[in-house]
Amino acid sequence: MKFSLSWLMDHLDTTATAAEVADAMTMAGLEVEEVHDPAAALAPFTVAKIVEAVQHPNADRLRVCQVETVDGMKEIVCGAPNARVGLTTIYAPIGAYVPGLGVTLVEKPVRGVVSNGMLCSASELQLADESDGIQELPPEIPVGTPVAKLFGAEPVIDFEVTPNRPDWLGVTGIARDLAAAGLGTLKDYEIASVRGGFPCPIAVRIKAPELCPVFAGRLIRGVKNGPSPEWLQRRLTSIGLRSINRLVDVTNLIAYDRARPLHVYDAGKLVGSEIVVRGGKPAGDTGEALIALDGKTYAAAASDCVIADAGGERAIGLGGVMGGESTGCDEATTDVFVESAWFDPIATAQTGRSLGITSDAQYRFARGVDPASVVPGLELATRLILDLCGGEPSEIVIAGQAPANPAAFAFDPTFVKRLSGLDLSDDRIADILSALGFGIARGAPWTVTPPTWRRDVDGPADLVEEVARIHGFDHLPDTPLPDQGAPSNGVLNPRQARMRIARRALAAMGYAEAVTWSFTRRDIAAMFGGGDERLVVDNPIASDLDCMRPSVLPNLIQAAARNAARGHGDVALFEIGPIYLGDGPTDQRTVIAGLISPRAARHWGGAGEDALFGLKGDLMALLEQIGAPVAALQLAQGQTRDWWHPGRSARLQLGPKTVIAEFGAVHPRVLKALDADGPMLAFEIVLDVVPEPKARPTKARGSADLPNLMPLTRDFAFVVEDSRAAGDLVRAAAGADKALITDVRVFDVYRGAGVPEGSKSIALEVVIQPREATLTEADIEGLSGRVVAAAEKLGARLRS
Repeated sequence: MKFSLSWLMDHLDTTATAAEVADAMTMAGLEVEEVHDPAAALAPFTVAKIVEAVQHPNADRLRVCQVETVDGMKEIVCGAPNARVGLTTIYAPIGAYVPGLGVTLVEKPVRGVVSNGMLCSASELQLADESDGIQELPPEIPVGTPVAKLFGAEPVIDFEVTPNRPDWLGVTGIARDLAAAGLGTLKDYEIASVRGGFPCPIAVRIKAPELCPVFAGRLIRGVKNGPSPEWLQRRLTSIGLRSINRLVDVTNLIAYDRARPLHVYDAGKLVGSEIVVRGGKPAGDTGEALIALDGKTYAAAASDCVIADAGGERAIGLGGVMGGESTGCDEATTDVFVESAWFDPIATAQTGRSLGITSDAQYRFARGVDPASVVPGLELATRLILDLCGGEPSEIVIAGQAPANPAAFAFDPTFVKRLSGLDLSDDRIADILSALGFGIARGAPWTVTPPTWRRDVDGPADLVEEVARIHGFDHLPDTPLPDQGAPSNGVLNPRQARMRIARRALAAMGYAEAVTWSFTRRDIAAMFGGGDERLVVDNPIASDLDCMRPSVLPNLIQAAARNAARGHGDVALFEIGPIYLGDGPTDQRTVIAGLISPRAARHWGGAGEDALFGLKGDLMALLEQIGAPVAALQLAQGQTRDWWHPGRSARLQLGPKTVIAEFGAVHPRVLKALDADGPMLAFEIVLDVVPEPKARPTKARGSADLPNLMPLTRDFAFVVEDSRAAGDLVRAAAGADKALITDVRVFDVYRGAGVPEGSKSIALEVVIQPREATLTEADIEGLSGRVVAAAEKLGARLRS
């Protein structure tokens, strides 16, 4: 929304400058975008007179002029064909910036003659689109007169209108708020009625009151249309509007002056003597296409408001949006029908959105035009048309009834201090609200009635906001809050502490944290054991997020696939979050999931199992970090669920019913369904079932128990059934002597010649750490025998 300073002063008696107006608007809650002051750009340019003009000695098309200027007599080289003795024109001194050329004048020779300035055309000062030569001014204008004063250049303020304040779409609404804020005095802008000389020959019938509750109009016959007077053209062009003709310019002026859109029909082009307001015809009917004033053809839907003639059959306009080309006013118009109606804001907004039209009328009706302005807006248009075009008006014809006025409500003025902190007297509060147009009946409490143009106000809090912004937001008290002492660092419960430890540990291992939706697609959830009807979302935010996730893995797999599609295939991701199983009170669980997508460089030795064992190492280290009983965990193979690779996955458990984690390679079938390239390796820890470590009594840490004897190792190779897990053998060997054996590592697994069918050879390295004395050969042999005996209990035998 734009308006010029002089336009504002038509409604506000003030001496404020444009900058002061902009500051007052800002403090009153209006968002000023820009203050454009063309007078500032034209400040260097003044009126001058050519005293002498002779041919340039070195150029046929140039003349050397002696010019009387505000700076005295100047010699200026000019190439304009109309440069002649006695011409009054525009002078630009050295150092002036010429906006139409985008240059700053400097003193330099032109074909050997120094030009001490420039004589300008209107286009060079951006006062006109084109110019044939330098500007010719009336000879009676004194030399030195500022050009800005001659062309009426004045500041224009551009500001953003919030959707709840349609009254700001008229200059009168801005003037009212500024007057209430104390910037000036609001002028009386009551509109006098114009008496009609004859009954209106055009009737109005409303068939769709839900789209247009009220419609008023009148015929003015014998008008003389044509170009608008200079003052009206200047007012419209100052805010970026194009002058069309007197009749149309009047409606544009009132739309920006009073926030009251109007429309004029050439009465001679109407078919029949009745205007019908209806909805659009259903799809399939013929004759509904409308060629609008913008030259485009639109097809109205049943929800669109259509203005029609010819008994309601021919569409001549889209109500509240745009008129039709068939009844547009032109230079030949002699009889005009003026429309002033109120169109439903929601229906008007939907029409503009569906048809792609954003007109000045649609912009205003979609935000809510003042219903009480229907008849006054028509009266004002009548007065302006009679003044500019002449003619004789008919009586006003009105169909329908305007929406009810805003309802009054109770208001306690002490609420202003309670809500805003402003300590204002009742008289001050009443003065502010009255200046804004609110009706006040004092009592206990007050009864406040919002004006018809303020339908956004419906409660006491809205009134407090009005009082605060007009009194000034800068007057709001800034009392600091009482000191509450040092903030608490907070206490994490055991689960939160474990989540923080896990997050830091995984980040230290090189995993990047992912934060994904707690939803997934239902068919994907079914692949991971979910998809239960109870977990389907009734109103999903997207069609592919319609089910609560039963696992974090599908989201991590898809995230890794997206990274690979963008050239980052070698990723390591983790996420800590909820999963949903739909199995009763424990249907929501917290898990820690990690995924790697190894994309190592190609090698003749192949990828091997290094990545899988590396993932297992990360998992075990993470479990140890969060305090899980790693030594007591059992590794079970062949019991994982369908989305894991059956031969390259396992679970860690505390007995068959307490599964702590699952890990391994993701099944290729699942990767294909998720459009992801393998291999991908992952793990998922159910944090809820990880036992919490036993509380230890707090005591001072003792001295370090560091052995002073060198450790030694012994290697064993056992033949076991192929189905026996290597971890079982490791635990058995470690338990043979817990005092001396500090570590047991698998360093070889062999199947082939020398090993029976269905069996395998597992080679263990046992680390022995003496404590009190160096072990003798007999001590070592005895320890080795205990290791072999422990392995034999599992059905293993020492390989010969």
